[in-house]
Amino acid sequence: MSKPITAGQPLLAVNNLYRHYALPREKLFGPPPTVKALNGVSFEVQAGKSVGIVGESGSGKSTIARLVMALDTPTSGTVSLEGRNLHALPKAELRTARRDFQMVFQDPYGSLDPRQTVARIVAEPLEALAETSRAVQRERASEALAAVGLRTTDMDKYPHEFSGGQRQRIAIARALITRPKLIVADEPVSALDVSVQAQVLNLMQDLQQQFGISYLLISHDLAVVNHLCDEVCVVFKGRIVERGRPADLFQHAQHEYTRTLLSAVLHTPSR
Repeated sequence: MSKPITAGQPLLAVNNLYRHYALPREKLFGPPPTVKALNGVSFEVQAGKSVGIVGESGSGKSTIARLVMALDTPTSGTVSLEGRNLHALPKAELRTARRDFQMVFQDPYGSLDPRQTVARIVAEPLEALAETSRAVQRERASEALAAVGLRTTDMDKYPHEFSGGQRQRIAIARALITRPKLIVADEPVSALDVSVQAQVLNLMQDLQQQFGISYLLISHDLAVVNHLCDEVCVVFKGRIVERGRPADLFQHAQHEYTRTLLSAVLHTPSR
């Protein structure tokens, strides 16, 4: 059982996070070169709020997502969910803690197993986290699909029978099924058509209001985070170079890199 959040305590606290990767040696007796993917990243996500991590490919934003999800280990620094340092938890406790944080991946075509039915795909986190009967798993899968606007009759279909936007709804249903407090969404709409992007973002916003979910939204597009996030952190070369409310960054960007990102914004999804 997760601990209740005490007054003033953030849901997610990322503190002074570093992640350096050693590359293959270029010389037989030389030191291996190092890629410094993250260099002292810190931010917080409050319960029921959304924070966007924005940057171009290679900026370090996806490394942040992997470390927050405890899919990789930091060189130093901490990632705490409800006061628990995820990377210090024993394996069994981390497995239990995962019900509180789930992930939605970028590619709605590659992230769903084409050999599994929608019911099995959506129920998969329950199978991994708790001993529940198939009947209970199917009931919870039906509830999750209904929450994202899909029908119970869709449960026995396969991913190829759905559009890209519908597949991403299935991926969100899979993340919802453990009733998490935090969803990490890594470029959740970048593979979708512009018209479908707004639909998925609106869905995520509606689910946040309904269930009180917090989002950590990873994106290269400031227009996307403007639609959903309460705060934006701009990441450049492994560091947060600017942060603030989306509207403030749009109007008063201080860092040259943020202004470069703004110049690439071609659309703003609208409700």
